[in-house]
Amino acid sequence: MPAAQKLFALIDCNNFYVSCERIFNPQLAQKPVVVLSNNDGCVVSRSNEAKALGVAMGVPLFKIADLVKSAGIVTLSSNYALYGDISERIMSILGTFSPSQEIYSIDECFLDFTGLPDPDDIGREIRQIIKQQIGVPVCVGIAPSKTLAKLANFLAKKLATPDGTFNLASLPPEKVENLLGRIPVEEVWGVGRKLKPRFETLGIRTVRDLRDSDAELMQKQFSVVLKRTILELRGQSCLDLTEMAPARKQIVSSRSFGRYVYTLEDLEQAVTSYMSNAAVKLRTDGSMAGALSVYIKTNRYAKADELYAQSMTMTLDHATDDTLILVKKAIHGLREIYRPGYAYQKAGVTLMDLSAKAERQLSLFQSEEKVTKSEKLMKLLDSTNGALGKGSLFLASEGSNQTWKMKSDYLTQEYTTKWPELAVVKAR
Repeated sequence: MPAAQKLFALIDCNNFYVSCERIFNPQLAQKPVVVLSNNDGCVVSRSNEAKALGVAMGVPLFKIADLVKSAGIVTLSSNYALYGDISERIMSILGTFSPSQEIYSIDECFLDFTGLPDPDDIGREIRQIIKQQIGVPVCVGIAPSKTLAKLANFLAKKLATPDGTFNLASLPPEKVENLLGRIPVEEVWGVGRKLKPRFETLGIRTVRDLRDSDAELMQKQFSVVLKRTILELRGQSCLDLTEMAPARKQIVSSRSFGRYVYTLEDLEQAVTSYMSNAAVKLRTDGSMAGALSVYIKTNRYAKADELYAQSMTMTLDHATDDTLILVKKAIHGLREIYRPGYAYQKAGVTLMDLSAKAERQLSLFQSEEKVTKSEKLMKLLDSTNGALGKGSLFLASEGSNQTWKMKSDYLTQEYTTKWPELAVVKAR
């Protein structure tokens, strides 16, 4: 009996950040809404109504200030704690629809539909359940390869299909030919606008053009990755689902300040906060760091005599995931590179030389008692903040009046991750 044809589904949340905000504020429905990046700088998510007004992705807020005012566009600061929690809930539900799942990003995931009966019905059910249980609209693209599933999802949105699903595998060949001949080549997963100029010189302007190109020749001119993409466009599955994310090589935590920072005390607060966040990610991954770096810098557009940027990398005596040890080392480095008299715009930390905690072996100079005490303390810190909300328990060196924090003038409540900000329902 021949093996069943491979079949993948790509589920993508529509205008995800905006959709998350609309869950708890239904008054935003049908209104033009944009969500801004860190420091309320640029547009990172747009409602369909905002797109219709011509608001481009990534445009700085100041450039559309007049349009925001005249068109009544609602501007919101990024609420990453809320978006992350909503994403986890969605991915948990999606995982029940298939034996294999790959979480590709905060708002996208692949599911293996191979051998499942009625894939179109499953796609429609997914869309209905996510909307009903979470409140976020999604589109589902279905195809014999992951690359084609991405395109199918694009078509589900572009053609505004009534049920929000699009199955390329169920279409007659002539219709597939027609569709692929109308989609610009830059819409292909992994191609984008960077390769578009080179493709145009080769006469490749549509997805169909790329699919029909010489795969071996394209590998020689570009890469083996592009060859796989071409084969995927032909319906040949070359990319399996990755159910476990590869281990990180480093963890970076950095932010631009909401205002210029001049004092070492403020910089120490910021670095402590950033390192605390990085350490949580480290423990969540089950990893330890053997080295770290810290950096500070001024505005790169400042006058020459007002420019300063410096970093310092340090090796730890022993690999660790202990926030206290990591912060102490980072602050030591900060004090070494800090120079008074400058207006600092940004600081950050990086954890490097990461290793799996499960494979740790104590050295001759490490006390098992101290290691156990450290693990208990970190577990208490994480469990407390997990139960009561992020930031409920923090290091004193983070400070309580963080005037340097990035701008979030339009920040909404963390409706699902902080007890004081939980949504309240009142009966009449």
